[in-house]
Amino acid sequence: MALKLITPATALAISLAEAKQQCRVDTSDEDTLITGYIMTATQMAETAMGGRAVMPQTWELVLDEFPDAFKLTRIPAASVTSLKYYDASGAQQTLASDAYALDAADDYGPAYVVPAYSTSWPSTRDQVNAVALRYVAGYADAAAVPQPIKNWILLMVAAMHANREAETIGHGAVLSLGFADHMLDYYMVYQ
Repeated sequence: MALKLITPATALAISLAEAKQQCRVDTSDEDTLITGYIMTATQMAETAMGGRAVMPQTWELVLDEFPDAFKLTRIPAASVTSLKYYDASGAQQTLASDAYALDAADDYGPAYVVPAYSTSWPSTRDQVNAVALRYVAGYADAAAVPQPIKNWILLMVAAMHANREAETIGHGAVLSLGFADHMLDYYMVYQ
């Protein structure tokens, strides 16, 4: 089994203006740096949540054969882009979209792609990577991202902006965002 990011998110859950306000920055001198912080904090949030995708991104799950059900570990799963397989003769085929269904009802566990009612998966060639499922995961847009996730990203952006070194020596201060550690707990993905 291989899960591969095909198209990363192109939009941000937090705007540059929101991040600059959180960092108390009024100039455009550090726009590129702060945008990088937003991207980094978003990736950190996705990792901390165990596979939740913040903004729309395309993933591909490749398997050696059709499973009973495809388990999609990046959620929320928005849609299936394609389901391709190598048939018994070795020709690559694209399964019609009405031959399968996306079960994305649970927002806290994996989503599943299953055969449509009264159908079954086709036979595949006995080879490595015979089946490839592409799907889009993530909230539809920044407005759909839950506010606690946005708040966590904003806190991380401000912390990165205020503490530009990996370690501070001699100042006696310790960076602690302990209160923020549990802000994402509600959005954890349980595999």
